[in-house]
Amino acid sequence: MAKINYHGRKFSGITNTPNGQVNGDTVFHYHQSGNTLTANYSGGSIVDGHMKGHVHDDGSLDFVYHHIDTEGVLKSGHCASKPEILQDGRIRLHEKWNWTFGGEGAGESIVEEIK
Repeated sequence: MAKINYHGRKFSGITNTPNGQVNGDTVFHYHQSGNTLTANYSGGSIVDGHMKGHVHDDGSLDFVYHHIDTEGVLKSGHCASKPEILQDGRIRLHEKWNWTFGGEGAGESIVEEIK
C-alpha cells in the first residue's frame, strides 16, 4: 500500500457500536504534518471535538480524542484505525476505540472519506 497522507481529507461516520456517539452526521476534518495527525469534528450528538495522534508507515492511525456532546458532557478516549482503500480511491477507516473519560466501554466504528 502506498503511504497515505490524510491532510485535507474529510470523513463521516458509517457504522458505530451503540455506546459510541459518531454517526453519519458527524464530519471529521483531518490535518497531517509529518507523522502527526490532528482533526476537528462535529455533527450529530457532538458539538465540538478534537483528535491528536500518529500516522504510522502503513497508514494506520493511533490517536486520542475529546469532545463535548449536545448534553454538555465532556468525553474522551483512545482509538486505533486501520485504513482500507476503496475502489474509487477513497479511504475507509476501521476503528477500535475505548472511552477514557465520560463514556463507558469500548467499541468499533467505520468512518469513510467524503469528497
